Formats: sequence, structure tokens, C-alpha cells
Amino acid sequence: MIGKNLKFLNILFLMFVLPIFFTGATAMVKDYSLFSPNKKIELIIRIGNNITYEVIFNSKVIVIPSPVSLTLDGNMVLGRNPEVVKVKRNSVNEKIIPVVKQKSKVIIDNFNEMRIDFKKKYSLVFRVYDDGVAYRFVTGYAEDIKAVSEEVVFNFPDDYSVYFPEVKDFHTHQESSYKYIPLSKITPEKMGYIPVLVDIKDGPKVAITEADLEDYPGMYLTGSKELPAGLVGKFPCFALKEEARSDRDVYVTERADFLAKTKGNRSFPWRVLIVAEKDGDLIESQMVFKLAKPLQLKDVSWIKPGKVAWDWWNANNIYGVDFKAGINTETYKYYIDFASKYGIEYIILDEGWYKLGNLFDINPEINMEELTSYAKEKNVGIILWVVWKTLDDQLYEALDLFEKWGIKGIKVDFMQRDDQWMVNYYHKIAKETAKRHLVVDFHGAYKPTGLRRAYPNVLTREGIKGMEHSKWSKDASPEHDLIIPFTRMLAGPMDYTPGAMINATKKNFRPVFNRPMSQGTRCHQLAMYIVYESPLQMLSDSPSNYLREKECMEFLSRVPTVWDETKVLDARVGDYVLLARKSGNEWYVGAMTDWTPRTLKVDFSFLKSGSYTIEIYQDGINADRYAGDYKKIVKKITDNDILTIKLAPGGGWCARIFRTD
Repeated sequence: MIGKNLKFLNILFLMFVLPIFFTGATAMVKDYSLFSPNKKIELIIRIGNNITYEVIFNSKVIVIPSPVSLTLDGNMVLGRNPEVVKVKRNSVNEKIIPVVKQKSKVIIDNFNEMRIDFKKKYSLVFRVYDDGVAYRFVTGYAEDIKAVSEEVVFNFPDDYSVYFPEVKDFHTHQESSYKYIPLSKITPEKMGYIPVLVDIKDGPKVAITEADLEDYPGMYLTGSKELPAGLVGKFPCFALKEEARSDRDVYVTERADFLAKTKGNRSFPWRVLIVAEKDGDLIESQMVFKLAKPLQLKDVSWIKPGKVAWDWWNANNIYGVDFKAGINTETYKYYIDFASKYGIEYIILDEGWYKLGNLFDINPEINMEELTSYAKEKNVGIILWVVWKTLDDQLYEALDLFEKWGIKGIKVDFMQRDDQWMVNYYHKIAKETAKRHLVVDFHGAYKPTGLRRAYPNVLTREGIKGMEHSKWSKDASPEHDLIIPFTRMLAGPMDYTPGAMINATKKNFRPVFNRPMSQGTRCHQLAMYIVYESPLQMLSDSPSNYLREKECMEFLSRVPTVWDETKVLDARVGDYVLLARKSGNEWYVGAMTDWTPRTLKVDFSFLKSGSYTIEIYQDGINADRYAGDYKKIVKKITDNDILTIKLAPGGGWCARIFRTD
């Protein structure tokens, strides 16, 4: 260990101390310090021949000096030999009222900010919140520019472990499993998308992501060549040539030697580090939303979150009916009847409603006018699945037709890229759908970066290894289920698509494409509706299965998809989570565990003083043998009670709480 530490010290000396000695004659080094409102986080910006930042949490250095620069065309490097013109400090403490309440109905936006203006018409803006830091470049040029490269570096003082979702290239759905590996194992040849989560020994956890991504490529991370415990930003370059290999697979075959052609007078994306003293703080953090562009819509009254009866996962396994199940009018009327019966806001028509490649060539088994009229009569909205490329080819005519039909939203799929063009595509879709009062669910997508704040009709997105993987693999396991709330979900809503009514133990699980099941218990699935955030939340199983599960549907018909308040009661990344969320006058509590059975304590002191009724769904006594085993209990509690709960392997627990006094 001593030798390892000496190696790190030598590297640090060579990187950050020697340059000061050798350049002292030509560059004066000056430090600027910025604290979080609660004084726990300190950000140090050091300006000499280059610009670096350092992060300290509770007097412990968690990010060592890391360089910052942005290279424009003409070999102009913003951050090289910088000359400070002005430094402006600002403190903000205000309330944001989100249109769609993912975690809470009010968001406190409290931060300290420092803007450093430099010669050459650029600035760096730094913000420090109680739960993290962020910085971004701002340029002030009249003419358009090319961003050639951006130096984004996260250097850590030791070889900590990291939750890292590796990908092979930039053509990705961002649906990898998170691997827990040392930073030193991430070589420059390896690459992963963000968020990633660094586990600092005897310190906080630090999540790395970005916010307010627009007209610029998304960021990935790779290993550092200079420091074994460093991560470096990597970006897909501007796409020059593409090759369409099917209606959905469009590959970039040639890229430019720059990242983006963009306006010269603009703000660039935020580079974000979320610092979590407790694991549960990662779930409560709303930094990405706070850093995003403010609301861009005037009328938001039509935007309606809710639950969705989804056809594709369950392969339309309808039974006990007098019609042939399939992609046809009768089947979708059945979905509409189910949704209407339980107050489910939407149904989705997934792949098969149109002939691939042409949104106007509708499956002859579907009478769209009849179906939309029937849905309107039953007060159920219809969402249509579309392949992104086909939609783009027929965009305005197709969206106008959807609006004429009375369609309420679209599910856009298979983008699999986040270079500058594709990032702008998301913004175009958000704007054009908002004009026609359509909500959006992006699938085959990159992670959220705050677009939903500017365009709250973008309710959710994939960019996650969700339950669909149960149809062909064992990857959507309870261990995976207990990593994503602390990693992917901190970036924004995630369309995991829960709700399986056929559940399996680890020993009994099998991937079956057309008769899918889930890993873990029934209550593990039910708890996802409280733990996982998605204002457009799927009911992925067959209505026929739900109709025979009346107790479960009592819960699923009531559980909200948006929340007034969120409190994490107990949590550990990859192992378990226990949290409470409030909606109106009711509280919902959800708990999930990995394949390890657990006993947890629920302290109800978060309730206001009084007497309450609690409806509990808990793993049955034989859930370790038969994963569908559960028990419903109704009892009285008060805010003084502490309840011990037991979770089976891959188990869960959930409850609805309401006043009775």
C-alpha cells in the first residue's frame, strides 16, 4: 500500500507541482474558492498556464486538480494561458415549481456561483450546491464556431471502485449492466456512458453526469493516460456520412475531426459531480433538473402523466376472450376496456400497427378511427410507437395526422446515438410534439440531461437495461434492479417497464421471449412503482393476467406516477432501498432487495402526528420457493410506530398509508 501511495504522490508531483516551478516566470497561479451553502463542499479553481478544479468534501479531497479546456477551430484553446478579466460571485436560493413532479412538487434551487470571464471572449461558470458541483463554458462570439475537442477530466486521489456501464462504441442504446470495478481497470481503450458512480473509500459517493445538453454531443468516459485513477471525457464527433441498414439501424460511417458546428454565442453543457454523503442522497438529488434550461412552453395544462397498459412485453398474450388476440382492433379495445376499468390513463400500440418504413401504411387489422373514437369514449389516451428514422422522414405530416386522430403521445425508438445531430433531433421532437399536444417517451435513447424541464411533455425515456431484457437474458436481475436507482435514475425518469405478474426465483427463472417472467418476487415488482421514477409508468404484463390479480390491481390502479415529496429512509447501492413518497394526503412506502434476504425497519416518524391505516403488500412466507407468493395486510399505525419488515431473496415490500382519524 505504501508503494502504491508513493506512486500516486510522484504522479501528482509531476502533473501539478513541477509545472508551477518551470512556468512561474511566465504565469502567476491564482486560486479561487467557492463553497456550498452548507459549507461542506469546497470547489477550488486554480488558474495559471491552464485551468484546473479541485473538490473537497468535509475537509477530505475527493477530486484532485483536474484540467479544463475547450478547443475551437483555428487551434484556439480556451483554458490555455488564460487571462482573467472579471470574477463575479452570486448566491441563489429560490423555488422551482416543476410542471411534472418526478420527486417533489417544489424544488429548492440553492447554490453559490462564480463566473470567471477571460480574454478571448469566453467564461467559465461554476456552481456549488449542497449535493454537488458543476461547471460549464460560455462563449461570446458573433460568428458560428466549431468545437474541435473538450478536455473534461475527473482525477481522483486513489484507486477507488466505480459503477461503470461499458460500451463498445458510440452506437448504443445505453443499456449496459453496471460493473463494480477499480478505476485503474478503466484503460483508455475502454469507454462507458454516464452517469457513473465513484465509491470513495471512507467518503461520499460521487456521480458524474452532464446537464443541459443541446446542440452538442453527449459525453462518455474513458480511462486516463496520465493518472491511473482518472476518468476522461470522450465525445462522438460530428457525423458526416450515415448508412441505413434497416428502418431503425442507421450507422455513422464517417465522422469529422470536430465535435460540433454551433453558435459562437452560447452556453455549453454542464459537467456535473453529484456528491452523496449517504447512498440515499443520490435518489433525492435533483441537480440535473436544476441545471437544465427553464420551461419553454406557455400552455402546459394538457400534459398528463399516468400509467400505460403496454402490449409488446407480454406479446399480446390475451386469453379468456372470444376473439383472436393479436395486433388488431379487438385486442386494443380489450386493452382500452382494461385501462378504463382501473383508471389507467393510456395504452400503447407498439410495433406492428403500421408497416415498417411508412407511418401512413396502417396494419389492415387495425381501424385507427374506430379505435381512437372508442378510446376517447372510455377516457383512455392512445400512445403510438414509432421508429425515429421513419418519423423523421415523415415528421410533420405524421404528427399532424396523429393530432387529427386524437393520439395523445408517441414512443420514439431506436435512436442509439447522441452525436450533435441526434441530440438536436430530441429537441426537435420535443418542440414539434408540444405544438400538437403530444407527450413523448424516448426509447433506444441516451440518458436524460434535463430536456424534460424545458419541455415537460417529454415524460420519460429508456436509456436503461429494463425488464424487456427478461425476454432474452438474465441481466435484469434484482442486483441490477438495486444499482439503477442510484446511478441511471439520478439523471432523470427511467422507463424500466415493471409490472410482471409471472415471477420467478433465481433458480427457476428462464428467459422466454413470448411468455416472459420477471426475476424476484411479486412484491419486488410492485415496489418498483414507488422506487422507480417515471411519470409515464408501464404496466407491462397482459391485461388478462392483471384481471385475475385483483388485489395487485387495487394497488396498481391507485399508485401515482408523480410525487409531492420523496424521503429515502434507508439504502445501500446494489443491496437494498427503502423509501417513502407522498402524493396528496397519502404516503407510499417501497422496499426492494437483491438476491439476499433482508430485515429492515420502517420508522414512520416522517408522518404527521395522528392515526393511519396502512395497506401492506409483503413477500409471502414461501416467496423464496414460489416468487409469486405475497400477503396483503391492513392495519392501524401511528407516526410513533417502527415496523420490522422481511424481504425474501429478490424480494420487495410496499404500502399505502392514509389518515383515518
